[in-house]
Amino acid sequence: MNQKRLFLRPCTWVYATLMFLTFVTWFVGVNNLSGRFFAFMVLGFALLKGQLIGDYFMGLKQVAGLWRWAIFIWLALVGTLVSVAFWQTL
Repeated sequence: MNQKRLFLRPCTWVYATLMFLTFVTWFVGVNNLSGRFFAFMVLGFALLKGQLIGDYFMGLKQVAGLWRWAIFIWLALVGTLVSVAFWQTL
């Protein structure tokens, strides 16, 4: 018996989340919203999107060991350096 699935696959939810976060980032830019809150919010969205892409679309969610943490460590390092550099300019 062929039943239709009434729910979406996890990758579809992740894609919708990525699109929503991209829309929010675009909205912040188009409306010239500025300040620390918006700057760190957009940076946080970028890091979250990178982690979601690594987990679901690069297939690293099911991988154990160093490969699982490679994206997270890279994003944490870059996010920290960008945050520190931004904070020092204010």
